[in-house]
Amino acid sequence: MKGLTILATIVGVAVMVALVGYFGAGAVMHSLLAVGWLGFGAICAIHLALMAVMGFAWWVLMPGTPAWTAVWGRLVRDAGSELLPFWQVGGYVLGARALALTGVSGTVAAASTIVDVTFEFISQLAYTALGLVLLVQLQPDSAASIPVLIGLAIAVTAAAGFLFVQRHGLGYFDRIVRILGRGWAERSAAGAAALQAALHVIYRRPGGLWLCFLLHLACWIASAFEAWFALDMAGEPLSFTAVLVLESMLYAVRTAAFAVPNAVGVQEGAYVLLGATFGLSPEMALALSLLKRARDIAIGLPTLGIWQAHEGGRLWRRRGATAADRVTAASRD
Repeated sequence: MKGLTILATIVGVAVMVALVGYFGAGAVMHSLLAVGWLGFGAICAIHLALMAVMGFAWWVLMPGTPAWTAVWGRLVRDAGSELLPFWQVGGYVLGARALALTGVSGTVAAASTIVDVTFEFISQLAYTALGLVLLVQLQPDSAASIPVLIGLAIAVTAAAGFLFVQRHGLGYFDRIVRILGRGWAERSAAGAAALQAALHVIYRRPGGLWLCFLLHLACWIASAFEAWFALDMAGEPLSFTAVLVLESMLYAVRTAAFAVPNAVGVQEGAYVLLGATFGLSPEMALALSLLKRARDIAIGLPTLGIWQAHEGGRLWRRRGATAADRVTAASRD
């Protein structure tokens, strides 16, 4: 599996480089620089604001904890997902870990992460459906409508199955444990039971679930404004409706290409193909994709640096305390 991931990354990078070379690296760079440093800073600020709202959407699933902890966890989650290409799921693990280090129960952190990711995915499906409706209105003869509709139906089915497992999965796990016998499975069963109990607590708050969904949906729609602003700053403006359709279709493609780390190459190709239907030049389409990757690096690297420093300091203090305890024990002997 790891070998396939590495191969997918290599192929994706090759595709990205080939696209930039084919349409002209100079032209792509010109479109990229047209945004300017001020525009790039504004785009990063907009994205940070959206991440704060997404962190709040996570926080509503676990009331009673400080809101800033979920915002910090969201920053770490996204940084890990975007900058650790060979460990995509690790972003979710890092986010939950960052939350747990602020004092939130590890079980609550894990359960809330599962539910938050699920409802973010469901809100993305609603976003894709909105984009599909607008696409049909803007371009009734678009060839992309049918494939997107089929993919959307499959994704809705997958999301329904995932929800069912979260709500009723513990019973099936118990059956497996009884078949295999107790022994090694006892600890796993206890952990699964605690996780399932935490999930049930979250699902007993429908108001929080709805708010989580609506906040994520608002962020998906608002993310189109970020791309619209970037295109406007670069001198190739599109209508907000066109950008919303473009972005919703793009993220549908990214989701379908989940096996490719960070959708490298896939995102660039999708931008070129989808952007052409709305009159976006290939150079600007590639520049927009690279701009997003630069934004993720600008936000993600400092975030991971702070997280690593905090985690490293915690481990260092733990080792120091262990060494001190050993010295104390030896002196007593």
